[in-house]
Amino acid sequence: MNSLLLICSSLFLGAQADVPAADTVVVCPPAYLEAMQPWFDHRAKQGHEIELITETESKEKIKAAIRKVAELGKLKFILLVGDVDTHSSPATSTTAVTEIGSGILSPAVVPTHIEEAVVNVHFGSEPQFATDNWYADLDGDKLPDYAIGRLSVKTADELKVVVQKILKYEINPQPGLWQRKINLVAGVGGFGRAADTMMESITKKFLTDEVPAHIQTTVAYGSWTSPYCPDPREFGDEAIRQLNEGSLFWIYIGHGQRQYLDFVRVPGAYYPIMTERDVTRLRCETMPPIAIFLSCYTGAFDEPHDCIAEQMLRQAGGPVACFSGSRVTMPYAMSVMGTEMLREYFDNQHETLGELLLHTKRAMVSSKDTTGNRKMLDMLARMVSPKPELLKEERLEHAQLFNLIGDPLLRLPRPLTTEVSTVKTELAGKQLEISITSPIAGKCHLELVCNRDQMTFKPELRKKYDSSEDSLAKYNQTYRRANDLRWSSKIIDLEQGTSTATLEIPDHCRGKCHVRIFIEGKTQCATGSCELIVRAQPES
Repeated sequence: MNSLLLICSSLFLGAQADVPAADTVVVCPPAYLEAMQPWFDHRAKQGHEIELITETESKEKIKAAIRKVAELGKLKFILLVGDVDTHSSPATSTTAVTEIGSGILSPAVVPTHIEEAVVNVHFGSEPQFATDNWYADLDGDKLPDYAIGRLSVKTADELKVVVQKILKYEINPQPGLWQRKINLVAGVGGFGRAADTMMESITKKFLTDEVPAHIQTTVAYGSWTSPYCPDPREFGDEAIRQLNEGSLFWIYIGHGQRQYLDFVRVPGAYYPIMTERDVTRLRCETMPPIAIFLSCYTGAFDEPHDCIAEQMLRQAGGPVACFSGSRVTMPYAMSVMGTEMLREYFDNQHETLGELLLHTKRAMVSSKDTTGNRKMLDMLARMVSPKPELLKEERLEHAQLFNLIGDPLLRLPRPLTTEVSTVKTELAGKQLEISITSPIAGKCHLELVCNRDQMTFKPELRKKYDSSEDSLAKYNQTYRRANDLRWSSKIIDLEQGTSTATLEIPDHCRGKCHVRIFIEGKTQCATGSCELIVRAQPES
């Protein structure tokens, strides 16, 4: 009954002068309305006004209906519900079907737009790519004007799983360490030495410059020569572990295909980072991350075999949303996108995932107000890109071929801010006095950490691959140490308000450091950090 009322209100919305203008358009076939009802109820409680479009046969008619809503001046979000029809006959498809006016059965799908490629076709991609961006671009400049996403499902049961994940993420977020974590998995580029060097240096630099010190990062890099590479045989297990432990974002950078990610290659063998078979192993222990794929094809949602981003979204223990490219993607544009995405999350603090990605896309195409890292990216790209004259076109194309497989209204979690201060410089071996002003009481993780581009030890150089059990066990030990930035740490009970605490500075501690705070309360968390320089004791 509720679904029927929603349909009726949608049909007559244009004729009711007293109905508030909608801020959200939902394009949803009737077969999925019942499964979507909890989502509708939740968004209505948040104050959203929703215009429902249930006729999904024609993308042109859908866009025309969206344009009418936009003309009322309140539109912010567009949500598409359903997969793309990639089957020649509905009778041979497992796609949900719905009865339309003539009694003919039609797939419960929402069409996407196929755009002509301009840049990535020069790098081996197909001449066309799929994009939902087209529905959100009403002024024809190929940039989205509204936040848009797709819940790509084939059945009502799959949709129920996705909706349940979204509601749990927003209604019952579990406070915990996941709220300060970003996990990153990177493959070896293979674009050539110059491009690979650029990708590696940029990845390290944006993790250092764009991610605040209070955020804990874990990096797994698929090069056996790197201290950030665990036992290569277990690299795929580590990628799954990162997803399952929960985090704000899980980011993959590297080569990708429709149903699998790259491989870790060692002399005489190679090991998969992730395949579609691994998706069933996703069982997030806390809160599911938002998955970002800076890679080719992982978001090819228009092809007959479901892409890995779609499969992850539909998995009960998988990410709550995925952001990924539908065809071949390039290092430069993805680096710009990643840099702008972090800036939009940490600096501009958008309330929803859709708004974060909307402003990311618009910022990456613009050349105004660029940061130092962005200027460096542009300069390097002009030096190493095979098509340096098409850099703006490359950025614009990536703004289109990257799509959100998820809910654009998803509210982003943000811990509260804790004020932390200490001295600007201190000597190794001393006790560090720290002042903390916390908005909440709770268990406080107090840590002295090195700068993110440094380590607390000097790892051994790996010049020759040794496949012995003892050697590979050391890979795991080194990997854990490389990702542990702590010089010292303790856990204390902290009251709300201002208090003081101390940390020991080890004798071997040197250089730029941060005091990092994470407070885990009963219902909320809080984070904070401050910087200091640790110097060696003067020789007597």
